[in-house]
Amino acid sequence: MWAGVLLCIAAMVAPAAFEMLDRPDAGRVVGRIFVQEAWLSLMLAVLLLAMERARAKGLAEMGQGSVLSTEMLLVLGTVFCTVAGYFALQPLMPAARAGQGPLSFGQLHLISTVFYGAKLVLVGMLAWRAARPGAISPAPSS
Repeated sequence: MWAGVLLCIAAMVAPAAFEMLDRPDAGRVVGRIFVQEAWLSLMLAVLLLAMERARAKGLAEMGQGSVLSTEMLLVLGTVFCTVAGYFALQPLMPAARAGQGPLSFGQLHLISTVFYGAKLVLVGMLAWRAARPGAISPAPSS
């Protein structure tokens, strides 16, 4: 579901907004959507980290893996991409749009797009790993 939301925003919502609205209005609409997406991504990542931590801990106690699982690293990667791509870069955008700051608006936009794309890939990898046979095993009870 998370990958679907990310893909829908990138492939349909943002392009449609810029096609249908004036550039400043489209920028505000898409900017608001990305605010909501960033917070949603953080909430989903925290939820998945908690679930994965419990699963990985249970498997590690049984000697079947590490507490730091591949899935946990993938989720941590999505957190990094969200924080760096949105929360770190977004405050720099108004100054860059006004021609101030070390990077141009276009450069910041490109960097944030790369982080968004990386997050989409990481979430896709999580979904792919979860969909493989036997991937989701319940955490053993203690």
